[in-house]
Amino acid sequence: MLDRVPIDELTGTTGPKGQDTAREQQTAVDKALTLLMSLAEEDREVGVSELARRTRLTKSTAFRLLGILQRNDVVERVGSSYRLGPQLFDIGRRVYGPTPLMLQERLLPFLTELYVLTQETVHLAVLHRTDVMYVNKLHGHRRARTPTRIGTRLPASCTAVGKALLAFDHDAAEQAIADGLPAPMDNSVTDPEDFRAELARIRREGIAYDREEILPGVSCVAVPVMGGGGRPVAAVSVSGVAGRFEPARIAPELRRVAFEAARELGATTRTRPRRNPGASRETAAA
Repeated sequence: MLDRVPIDELTGTTGPKGQDTAREQQTAVDKALTLLMSLAEEDREVGVSELARRTRLTKSTAFRLLGILQRNDVVERVGSSYRLGPQLFDIGRRVYGPTPLMLQERLLPFLTELYVLTQETVHLAVLHRTDVMYVNKLHGHRRARTPTRIGTRLPASCTAVGKALLAFDHDAAEQAIADGLPAPMDNSVTDPEDFRAELARIRREGIAYDREEILPGVSCVAVPVMGGGGRPVAAVSVSGVAGRFEPARIAPELRRVAFEAARELGATTRTRPRRNPGASRETAAA
């Protein structure tokens, strides 16, 4: 539970009690969440002055809020800067359940193999409604400037991993279209019929591309990791600097690794011990 703190310390106001209290409390929560969202935008530590500027808070208010969040492990202090803390990981695990963590562990060897083969940035992602959530990421000195970190969510329609997953989830794909396909870049596909056609191609060929659709200068290729019932449980991708990186050349190895990953997940499911439904009855009878 978060520490209780006087509202006027956070909001800079000393308004009347009663009906204004709820409004003031919401204002304090809003400011704390704004700080967290600002920290989530960066894959690095951020100083108080910069956070205050971004969130339009006074430096003293930002500092007080960060202190409260730090005491509750929601943020961590590194020198004079801050980053997101481990408590958020625990909260996220409760939201998304154990599956992303299981996939992160089981598929890490396959991601490592892809990284060794390509020396490029490798991602593992799952679909969450019409977004894609990144559950693992490997990169080295040649890493492309990607807007991702573990736990990041992006619109699925703009990413290779997202399109690889939407292609096999009709309801999610149609919901993404109904919500309006975002256009972070000029190359982003925003026409519904063009998007449906691209998803149909992905189903036929089993491979998806991001041609600088989420960030300039970054290309990506992805394939689904198929589970039971012909539906993917995740997608893996390789990203690189556009021009230097040639996604089509990576495609055969990416398909092979994804196939082996799917086979490993299937084997794990088949060999998992099953509870004998009659055991409890036999024990009771004894």
